[in-house]
Amino acid sequence: MNARLQTWLGDQIQTLREQNLYKVPKILESPAAGRVRMNGKEVVNLSSNNYLGLANHPKVRQAALESIEKWGVGAGAVRWIGGTMTVHQELEERLARFKHVEAVLVFTSGFTANSGCIPAVLTDRDVVISDELNHASIIDGVRLSPASYKKSEGWVYRHKDMEHLEEILRNAQSFEKRMIITDGVFSMDGDIAPLPDIVALAERYDAFVMVDDAHASGVLGKNGAGSTSHFDLYGRVDIQLGTLSKALGVVGGYIAGSAVLKDWLINRGRPYLFSTAHPPMVAAALIAALDVMETDPEPMRRLWDNTRWWKKALADSGFDTMGSETPITPVYFGDEKAAQDAERMLFDEGVYALSIVYPTVARGKARIRTMPSAAHSEEDLAFALEALKRVRDRLAVGV
Repeated sequence: MNARLQTWLGDQIQTLREQNLYKVPKILESPAAGRVRMNGKEVVNLSSNNYLGLANHPKVRQAALESIEKWGVGAGAVRWIGGTMTVHQELEERLARFKHVEAVLVFTSGFTANSGCIPAVLTDRDVVISDELNHASIIDGVRLSPASYKKSEGWVYRHKDMEHLEEILRNAQSFEKRMIITDGVFSMDGDIAPLPDIVALAERYDAFVMVDDAHASGVLGKNGAGSTSHFDLYGRVDIQLGTLSKALGVVGGYIAGSAVLKDWLINRGRPYLFSTAHPPMVAAALIAALDVMETDPEPMRRLWDNTRWWKKALADSGFDTMGSETPITPVYFGDEKAAQDAERMLFDEGVYALSIVYPTVARGKARIRTMPSAAHSEEDLAFALEALKRVRDRLAVGV
């Protein structure tokens, strides 16, 4: 390989090490659950998006196995080349009913759903108005579009600041289309977007709204239908992104909206056009996961019972959870090295909870991000709490 490239890469990695930003993923050696085996050690897992415990649900597993017998293990091609299997079609129809929209188009991931949808619906005559804490996949999708979007040009609003959003909307009236885009639940802080206010402003200033519901799916709304359901905004949010990789426990993402939006994305959504479809067993497993979400309230009840217990226990122990309103529960450390040290020390104590540092969050805002789920017992969470308190006391910094 090219020596210059190798040297450059090595230098960059060394810089990350020196800045306490270098990460090495751990090896998961068991199914996704509240307790897992990781790097040869049993730990309480507080870093999984498996909110409802569906990744290892028996009905979901059985649906995948039966699908393999019927369909095999691969779709064989991109859907517009090889054809859409009926199981993929059924999944999209089920998701459309679940979201109370005309149509849904499934992508291979939430990230590709954003990078497929955003550039497809915008031109160089349009503007994107974005919350400053939006997810990286939103930011990258916006960058792929020809629309105006830069913070330096005044198109990024302060986090959840509706006065600032309105000011920007007033300044954006010369553009042909104005897209407001926001996370439904913000992935690093766990707070909820003020969607009713955003929608009201969009209607006042003739803008349209896209909400990324990756962390609201399965968590907020009726049966976990997301933030539009949570706020009863059916028919008033133009584009919804959902993920199939978190609460539904499998993999993928989707865009929910009008039938004409789906038709356009089939023809111009590049990740859809150039990516092989999900294996049919993925679609079948997701249909089964939807069945569980719509008919069994117990997983969602356990998720929120555990979330409330965890947040109260952290607050009672003096931890700063940074205004979180959802299962995403950051524990503030501030200093990048302290957060990375805390992650390592927690693992030694039998708890896996990821440190989140720059550039994922701003410098000086490092935290341990914890994720209680339906798969945890109260004993799991109590064990993790005591470990976190011991680590806090040993580090004596930032908490």
